[in-house]
Amino acid sequence: MSFYSEFAPYYEQVFPFREEVYDFLKGYARADGAVLDIGCGTGHYCGRFARDSYAAMGIDLDSRMIEAASTSYPDASFHCMDMSDIGTLSGPFRLMYSIGNVLSHLSPDKLERFVAKAHSLLAPDGYWVFQVVNWDAMLDRAEYLFPVKALDGGAITFHRRYSCISPERVRFGFSLMKGDSAVFSEEFALYPATAEQYRQLHEQAGFAYVGSYGGFDGGAFISERSAALVMVFRKEK
Repeated sequence: MSFYSEFAPYYEQVFPFREEVYDFLKGYARADGAVLDIGCGTGHYCGRFARDSYAAMGIDLDSRMIEAASTSYPDASFHCMDMSDIGTLSGPFRLMYSIGNVLSHLSPDKLERFVAKAHSLLAPDGYWVFQVVNWDAMLDRAEYLFPVKALDGGAITFHRRYSCISPERVRFGFSLMKGDSAVFSEEFALYPATAEQYRQLHEQAGFAYVGSYGGFDGGAFISERSAALVMVFRKEK
């Protein structure tokens, strides 16, 4: 069983639905178009799009996340699948999005293939929005410890750490702790890319660059200090 399966019951506490995120995403949707959430987790954004009468689909690699999403949001469509396999989906989609640093799980060669598939799956004049860590700033560090989050009234704590940070790879360790005992812990690789690298990769795949932001409030992206990078691209007609 993966970390994410163990984490599913706590997902909403760590990553709650945020109205500003939904408003930002919805601003790029079309009333008559389908929406695809890549790395949907427990599906709360898909569920909100479905409630607002969009044809919403979410995909995630973890079966327990998809089970939770399907149960909570029956009006949306959910599939357990690797995001590298999006080419098997039936499009087109008017809006595709991925939030929560999901793209950083893809190695450079997989990311390049994914971006090409995303472009093929997107409808003409449709939008592709993604959020990742601001690797521009993170790559200046040797390691980074995230603030600890208390869950279940403090009975459980959620810990995350980036270590061995380099331009090629970052070790991502995270755990659920109950007191001094680990409920679950895991470590694996993430693959950083700078804002300029993401832009070049997307433009080479045929996307038109729309903008970069430091968060879903629409504030400017500042490479030296923004915590996140949100990028928006469009498929031209």
